[in-house]
Amino acid sequence: QVQLVESGGGLVQPGGSLRLSCAASGSIFSMDTMGWYRQAPGKQRELVAAVGRGGSTNHADSVKGRFTISRDNAKNMVYLQMNSLKPEDTAVYYCNAAPPLPKYWGQGTQVTVSS
Repeated sequence: QVQLVESGGGLVQPGGSLRLSCAASGSIFSMDTMGWYRQAPGKQRELVAAVGRGGSTNHADSVKGRFTISRDNAKNMVYLQMNSLKPEDTAVYYCNAAPPLPKYWGQGTQVTVSS
């Protein structure tokens, strides 16, 4: 049984930081590329950042320079360090393989950026 459990979200003021964590069990972590996605109210889910098994990364233009994705293969963990947060970053954040495996979407973790 594959599980993806996201954590680390919360309420933060503009300009603040959060670090999201994703614990992956089962075979999904053997996927070459893992990603962080987000879905804001009324919008489609979008890929925010992806990290290859060897550590190569890609970040969406909207978060480039502010967010950093990383992974720890020994611990089956994927992280998203988010700095200089903006109100438009408010969304539910999910991790999954990239491209995503639909049946493995977890509950996500809510990030709210507001003063």
